[in-house]
This record gives sequence, structure tokens and C-alpha cells, in this order.
Amino acid sequence: MSMQQQVLPLNGIAAEKPHPYRGDHLLVAGMVDAGSKVLDVGCGDGDLLQLLESRGIDGRGIELSREGVNHCVAKGLAVVQGDADTDLVNYPDDAFDYVILSQTLQATRQPRVVLENLLRIGRRAIVSFPNFGFWRMRLQLLIGGHMPRTDNLPATWYDTPNIHFCTIKDFVQLCGEINVKMERAVALDLYGRPLRLSAPWWFWNMFGEQGVFLLSRAGKAR
Repeated sequence: MSMQQQVLPLNGIAAEKPHPYRGDHLLVAGMVDAGSKVLDVGCGDGDLLQLLESRGIDGRGIELSREGVNHCVAKGLAVVQGDADTDLVNYPDDAFDYVILSQTLQATRQPRVVLENLLRIGRRAIVSFPNFGFWRMRLQLLIGGHMPRTDNLPATWYDTPNIHFCTIKDFVQLCGEINVKMERAVALDLYGRPLRLSAPWWFWNMFGEQGVFLLSRAGKAR
């Protein structure tokens, strides 16, 4: 089975009207059923949680930085301080309908273990991450000879919180290694727009600035 046959891409989202939300946040919110119980791991300032709650979703969050937790609490969100690498083990199996890891996977010390915990805690997991195979990053390495920096990854190599960069291809391979089912997937371009669904994986890996995946445990009845 080819890589492209392993996934059901997410239907494209029309952008007819301007909106205040990030493209990946809109995609993630569109993957979650109304009325679901959700845990947002690495929820930052709580923008995604606010979007989810506006759509009738029961959202909780865990955030490493005290500043982020304070911002979330000020917005009335149910967020606690915690570390994805060490604290997810304390959550029981199937505690949530969905567990979300948005733009955080690359900052974890043990990405594989974190991903396994997401799918233990939640019946489904949604993971988004910056694609280190994006053509602009490749060009900076090839031509500039330095670690890439983009609007999505602005930090220099010596002060970045990101320690495990991966490409879309890398992530798909990891899902295969740990027997994870990819229910939906989409790659976003530089402007947060979904790439065409019929594109082959190599095209997504080259031209997708970030990937968004809806995952479940393979073989588990839904």
C-alpha cells in the first residue's frame, strides 16, 4: 500500500471571509465533533481552546509555561501547568474524546512516547507541526548553510525550544511504526491554505509548511 493510500485527506476549507483564527486552528477545530471532551496539550495562550469552546466543545488544557497558563486562566479557560513529556502518564486511558498537540511535538523530548500517550488518553488525537522538509528550509540549509528560520519558526538554533524537528514524511513513517491509523491529513502552505488533496506525498513534504493529522489507534472500533 502506498503512503498516499494510507490516509483520507481532510476536505478543503473555503476561505471566503476573513477570520481572526490561524489556519491550522480552524482545521483542528473542524476535526472535532461538537459536544466532545478535549485535552489541548501545550495550549499556549488558549486561542485554540477558545475556538473549540465557541463551537460547543468541552475543552481542557495543559501548558508548560506559567505565563501561558496565566493568560488562559484570565480568559476563563480550564488550564493547568504541566509538561507533556512527564505529566501525560498521570492521565487515565480514554479520558478524552480527543487529545490535541498543536505545534508542540517538535518541542518534546520524547515525541514517540508523547504520541503514544495521546492515543492512550484520547480516543482520537490531532497533531499539527511545522514541516522541516518545507522548501524554504531546505533552501536555507543548501544555499545559506545555516539552520533555517521562518515566520513559523523564528527562533535561532541556540535559543529555540524546538529540539526534534521532523518532516511530514518522518511523521507518517512514525505513525506506521507504532501502528497508528491516519484518519485525515492535510498540509498547509506558507499562507495557511490547504494544498490540493490529490498531490503526492513528496509534494506535501516539499511545499507544505505544516501538517495536520487526525489519528486513532489502528484496529480499534470507533
